[in-house]
Amino acid sequence: MDRVELLADMMGAVRPDEVANSVQRALENTVGGQSQILVIDYAQTRLMQLVVAPTAHRESFAVDGTVAGRAYTTGQAQEVVDEAGYRIWLPLLQGAHRIGVLEVRTPSEITPAQRAGIEAVAAVLAGVLPAVSLVSDAVSVTRRLSPMQLAAEIVWGLLPPLTFADRDVCVAGILEPCYDVGGDAFDYAVGGRVARVALFDAVGHGLAASRLSSLTVAAYRNARRSGLDLVATAVSIDKVLRTQAPPNHFVTALLAELDLDTGRYRRISAGHPGELLARGGKVIRQLAAPSWTPLGLGYLELGDPEVFVEQLEPGDHLLLYSDGATEARSATGELFGEGRLGDYLVKALADGLPAAETMRRLVSALLQYQKDQLQDDATAVLVGWRTDATPP
Repeated sequence: MDRVELLADMMGAVRPDEVANSVQRALENTVGGQSQILVIDYAQTRLMQLVVAPTAHRESFAVDGTVAGRAYTTGQAQEVVDEAGYRIWLPLLQGAHRIGVLEVRTPSEITPAQRAGIEAVAAVLAGVLPAVSLVSDAVSVTRRLSPMQLAAEIVWGLLPPLTFADRDVCVAGILEPCYDVGGDAFDYAVGGRVARVALFDAVGHGLAASRLSSLTVAAYRNARRSGLDLVATAVSIDKVLRTQAPPNHFVTALLAELDLDTGRYRRISAGHPGELLARGGKVIRQLAAPSWTPLGLGYLELGDPEVFVEQLEPGDHLLLYSDGATEARSATGELFGEGRLGDYLVKALADGLPAAETMRRLVSALLQYQKDQLQDDATAVLVGWRTDATPP
C-alpha cells in the first residue's frame, strides 16, 4: 500500500487493537520501525502505553524529566540516537489539545522523507484516538493511575477538550483532584467570531455536587445552543436549578463571552471570584465580582444580572478559577491566595509556556503547596486573546 492507502487504513480503524495494528503497518511500510502509543494520564504526570488487554503490562514515562515527556510538554518532536538505534517521540495533538506521544524506534537514522511519513502517521493517529474513546474504554482505562470515583466520572464525562487554540484565542482548563472531583466544572465553545466560556462551582462535595454540576452544564449548553444572550443564559440556568435541584443547592459561576474581532470581554459573576487579568508581563488587577447571586437561589426580584465589560488588548490573558485554587493551604495553614496565583501566572507567561502547559504546572504547584491533598476542588481556565502562544 502507498502512503495514502496506509493513512486511509488508519482512519478506518475503530477498535483500539485495529488502531495499534494499522499504526504499526503504516510505520513498517514507512521506516520499518517499531512503535508504541503513549496517552497522558488524567493527572498529566505520566505517559502510559496504550494496551488493549486490561491485564497487560504497561510501560510508562514520567512527564517531567524524560524525553517522551519533553515531547508532550513542548509540543515538539524529540529525537535520540545512541547504541540502541534511532528513537523519535512525536506529540499527538488534536489542534492544541494534547493527547499523548507516539514513540517510533528504528535501527538507524531516518531520511527527511521517512520523517515526513512518521509525522503524517502521528497526525492521523491524533485524530483517530478521540473517536476510539467514544466507542471503547481502552483509552480511558489506560489513563487511570488510581480508581476514579463516580462523582469524578460524571464530571469528566461533561468536559470539553482541556485545550483549544487558534489565531484569535486560546482556552486551557484544569480540574483537580482529578480522581475525586465533585462540584467543579467548566465548558467553552468557539464559533461565530465569539468565544463563550463558563466555570461552575456547585455547593457541596461528592456525588450530590457532581449531579448538580451535570445539570448546570447541560442547562448552560442548552441556553447557549438556543441562541440566548448572556443575561438570558444566566436567568435560564437559575430557573432550571430552582425547579430541578434540591432546596438550598446552588452553583457559583462565571459566564463569559469574548468578541474575537474586538477583544470586548463580557461576563456575569454569579457569586464567583473575579478573574485575574494579566497584561504586559504582570497581573494588573482582579476583575470586579460578583455581579449577581449564585445560580439556583432564585432571587429574580433583584432584577437581571449585571454584565461586567472589560476591553482586552492583544496578548492579554484572563485566569478564571474556583476558590479551591486560592484556598489550598500549606502545612502551617497559610492560604495559596490570589497573590501566589497571580505570581505563578506571570512567571509562566514570562517563560513562554503554552497555555496547556501553564495550567498543568499550576496543578503541580497547588498540589505541592498542599502536600498532594487538596481540601476542595481546584478548577481554573486560562483565556488568552491574540497571544503569541496561539499557533498560526
